[in-house]
Amino acid sequence: MGSQDTLSKGLIALMAVCTGLIVANIYYCQPLIVLISKSFGVAESEAGKVAFFTQAGYALGLLFFVPLGDKLERKGQILWMTGCAVLSLAFAAVAPSLWSLEIACLLIGATSVIPQLILPMAAHLASPARTGKVIGSIMSGLLIGILLSRTLSGLVGAWLGWRGMFWVAAGLSFIMLVIMRRAFPSSVPAFTGSYGSLMRSLGTLVREQPVLREAAAINALGFATFGMFWTTMVLHLSGEPFHFKSDLIGLFGLAAAAGALAAPLVGGSADKRNPRIAIGYGVGLLFVSFILLYIFQSSVIGIIAGIILLDLAMQCVHVSNQSRVYALMPGARNRLNTVYMTVSFIGTSLGSFIGLYVWARSGWKGVCLTGMVLASLAFVIFSLTYKKAKNVKSLAV
Repeated sequence: MGSQDTLSKGLIALMAVCTGLIVANIYYCQPLIVLISKSFGVAESEAGKVAFFTQAGYALGLLFFVPLGDKLERKGQILWMTGCAVLSLAFAAVAPSLWSLEIACLLIGATSVIPQLILPMAAHLASPARTGKVIGSIMSGLLIGILLSRTLSGLVGAWLGWRGMFWVAAGLSFIMLVIMRRAFPSSVPAFTGSYGSLMRSLGTLVREQPVLREAAAINALGFATFGMFWTTMVLHLSGEPFHFKSDLIGLFGLAAAAGALAAPLVGGSADKRNPRIAIGYGVGLLFVSFILLYIFQSSVIGIIAGIILLDLAMQCVHVSNQSRVYALMPGARNRLNTVYMTVSFIGTSLGSFIGLYVWARSGWKGVCLTGMVLASLAFVIFSLTYKKAKNVKSLAV
């Protein structure tokens, strides 16, 4: 399927907005860590586990819910999952203890995978010649939502407290549910097998698609640096020498949003050129961003520059990799996306965990050095697979 008359510019813009507002659910908790720790009387590193549980829930949702997009009618699945996300956010808002909040955050993550259902739907409706550009446009909404979620969360947290932020998030998700019900088209997939065969096919895709394995591995390392940075940045900016409160910390998301605006350009480039070029540049920029964050750890301007570079690097890596993955098997886009994004968000979850572990022992310098190591590992995978692909191409000639 896929022609321009089935996916108008207005619908693309609406998908981008819905994607951004819903994915924000899994990031609202990060600027609230200090407030949550004070509310329950626990250490900040202990309260920071809510970020880990949210990311872990997202990985579970990617693994068990997103593949259903190749089997179920996509619009219906998007709507009922959004309804579950609203209930999970309301549960978080009334959580009486830290462990119940952690459970709520796990559910928030698992039910907020709607963007990973919208992206394959958009790729299905778009013409092949502009798939990358469409993905890039929607990814702009997703990434701006991720980054501005921290700004909104910091401001609302300072005004209404962390519980108020979860109530606001529940309201926004409910509004998106109503809008998507009215505006989204139906999208019927081609897969007719059972859920068991659907899940078993994930292993087949991993075995038979080397591009999928490469893209997922590189992206997981990139997402690990991303999760590690945003989890520990809150702790860094709330301590010496800054002592910023949640509202000011949230404003740093505005700097990262500047990098997200590059996503459509990266996606358009992936339609016209080899997307591996952008991936290589992105991994290099990722390493440089942590050098800046290490050197200018006490400078607001230096940290902002590092944030912009870090986010631009992630656009190059993620959007280009996602375009490559969607091009492999159009009829299996949800399952391909499941493998790709599940591995990626396992990386994010582990990055948050590693970040908290390193922070407790080595502080900000240790976090930055760990980011450089992870970026270096991504470059090793990129280099090895690049040489392999080049050798295969030479043999084919």
